[in-house]
Amino acid sequence: MALLELTGDLTAHDPVIVKEKSSYYCFGTHGYMSVSDDLRSWKSMGNIYGENAPWVRNMVPGNKNDMWAPEVVQRDGKWRMYYSVSAFGKNTSAIGLRVSATLDPSSPEYGWQDQGVVIASRRTDNFNAIDPAVCTDSDGTDWLLFGSFWKGLFMVPLTAGGKIRPDAVPMNVASRGRGGANPLRDENPIEGGFIFSRGGYYYLFASHDFCCRGTASTYHIVLGVSRSITGPYLDSSGEEMLLGGGTTLRDGASFKRWAGPGHNTVFHDTDGKDYLVYHAYDRTNKGKPSLMIEPVTWKDDWPEL
Repeated sequence: MALLELTGDLTAHDPVIVKEKSSYYCFGTHGYMSVSDDLRSWKSMGNIYGENAPWVRNMVPGNKNDMWAPEVVQRDGKWRMYYSVSAFGKNTSAIGLRVSATLDPSSPEYGWQDQGVVIASRRTDNFNAIDPAVCTDSDGTDWLLFGSFWKGLFMVPLTAGGKIRPDAVPMNVASRGRGGANPLRDENPIEGGFIFSRGGYYYLFASHDFCCRGTASTYHIVLGVSRSITGPYLDSSGEEMLLGGGTTLRDGASFKRWAGPGHNTVFHDTDGKDYLVYHAYDRTNKGKPSLMIEPVTWKDDWPEL
């Protein structure tokens, strides 16, 4: 097992890593941001989110200045941060967008400007508008992947400005494939989706089962592959992720120290190397979440760790 040996402030939940110039930046839930110059030693930059925008207070009144699961991408020379606002266990939720010219807090050009809501969900919806991720299709169109519990992961196309198209209807691309007493919600959870494109294929990663329970977390990372960004995504046995499929890539049984690995992204570095980025709960430190980075190799168009 080839986990990178990390040092410094590794507190992270739902992490995503991006690179600007020679610096790596890691963003996570609860305002977490840290910086590294080698992908191994990390320094905390404190809570960068600040106060909720006024629209959040009106649309998601149960949220108390707590932003979750950010996605950070660079478009048109600026950085876009998609973030979630919700209350735990509810789907009265929304995904917002902030923009900054740089990620470097020491730069005079640094500063996140809120662009408002991107998509929202209500109790009557069969999706939960959290856990955003962005991927570009072969035509250059950005798509927003999102979803947690309820009926799983959904996608919508984005405009050039980063908002959803006015006529866009959320498309279901992955679920657990088992209903329950609630027709809007599956019996078992799936969340934390991420799509990585490579060699004409799209790889859909997701987390099955339960996070946020410390060492009792049953989170694990699964994936499927498709020739189309909207699927169908098939696991290694040919089962559709929309029907509950998903090949396990990393789970808690892989480690002695770490429980519940999940909510991953894939970081493609400028040197061509790929890394699986996720969090796991430390069995030696009261189940606290920690940043994990693991090199990814590819064999027959399938990721290996």
